[in-house]
Amino acid sequence: MPIVSRLRRVLCTWLAPFKVYLQPASLRMLALGFSAGLPLLLVLGTLSFWLREAGINRTTIGYLSWVGLAYAFKWVWSPLVDRLPLPWLTRRLGRRRSWLLLAQACIALGLLGMGWQDPQQALAPLVGCALLVAFGSATQDIALDAYRIESADMQAQAALAATYQTGYRLAMIWAGAGVLWLAALAQGSAGGYQPQAWRVAYCAMAASMAVGMVTVLLAPEPQPRPLPPSRNLREWLQGALIAPFADFIARYRWQAALVLGLIAVYRISDVVMGIMANPFYVDMGYTKEQVAAVTKIYGVVMTLAGAFVGGAMAMRWGVMRVLMLGALLSATSNLLFAWLAGQGPTVLGLTLVVSADNLAGGIASAAFIAYLSSLTNVQYSATQYALFSSMMLLAPKWLAGFSGRFVDAFGYSPFFIATACLGLPVLVLVALAARVQPVGRQGG
Repeated sequence: MPIVSRLRRVLCTWLAPFKVYLQPASLRMLALGFSAGLPLLLVLGTLSFWLREAGINRTTIGYLSWVGLAYAFKWVWSPLVDRLPLPWLTRRLGRRRSWLLLAQACIALGLLGMGWQDPQQALAPLVGCALLVAFGSATQDIALDAYRIESADMQAQAALAATYQTGYRLAMIWAGAGVLWLAALAQGSAGGYQPQAWRVAYCAMAASMAVGMVTVLLAPEPQPRPLPPSRNLREWLQGALIAPFADFIARYRWQAALVLGLIAVYRISDVVMGIMANPFYVDMGYTKEQVAAVTKIYGVVMTLAGAFVGGAMAMRWGVMRVLMLGALLSATSNLLFAWLAGQGPTVLGLTLVVSADNLAGGIASAAFIAYLSSLTNVQYSATQYALFSSMMLLAPKWLAGFSGRFVDAFGYSPFFIATACLGLPVLVLVALAARVQPVGRQGG
């Protein structure tokens, strides 16, 4: 009996941190994470599969990935999202929820527009609609990050990050596997490229944004933070644009450069590699159904496991230790793709490689989101978090635009090895940043 009681106490101790995932704030973040994760693949990963199947060359696909730079420049309009009320909507929903609803409507309209385009006939209209989706998605991220940070204290941020990542990855299953399955189903037995199949799939994705819209309408608005009155445009710009960045520099001084450097390159190996993943699957000979089942199901399940494990580990052992582990795993997992490039199109090999890569990505993402949240001042949560998440994408997205040219020149295996090497400096930066004490969560 004493052994049984001891085992029960140990089990309860280990399970206690996971109870936070059942709280209402965590469940809301699950649904909002779904809304945030849906557009990303549809303007990047899944879109690259569509474009490659339509016969668009890899170099062009690489350049078109610069649509994702909208996420890297969202800090430009984040002060507006942070402080500017929307006519009619803000009075009824509050500042955070009104911006969330507007952004989600833009995403849905952009996805509908993408579905009615054919890249074989003209790329420009498709790119224009993809830009609308990316702009709406980036705006949603700004408002959603602020909503998450203001909805709970610092101790719960790792758990909210994990449930956010869970919803995000579930959406990626639907926007990855779901869209491919829908396209394959709509195509039926017809061979070759069928644009109408992609139209059905993208219209279904637009309808799926209703999950986020309904959640926004039902969710409570965080306690409104009073904003100091501005007598003129200069004072408004000072408070909305300059003050949030000046606050971060004032709190971290010279160490701000180290922190920002880590943020800028932490996910570089994953982001650069990810642009060529779907063209790689097409060129290797995998079918839509195989890619949907393996990369968007087994892989995403492993990402969910990694997100939960990473969130729990961060709460138990600290964010920086898990941040280091995630950086190491993310870099080395790219080497598995280099191995896969030398094999035939085996489903088992694809399953093992994608699952390992997504497990590493889930651990890294949960820790990284918690780390970014710890750096923010609550008084400027939307603007500062947008700055951090934008810096996270700016250099990787820009570099990823040249990924198609690299693959055309050297092949897939050297490309995957090169992306793994990009992650080595990250380990050094994490070790140095671990000595910096976060100074956030201030303000009223």
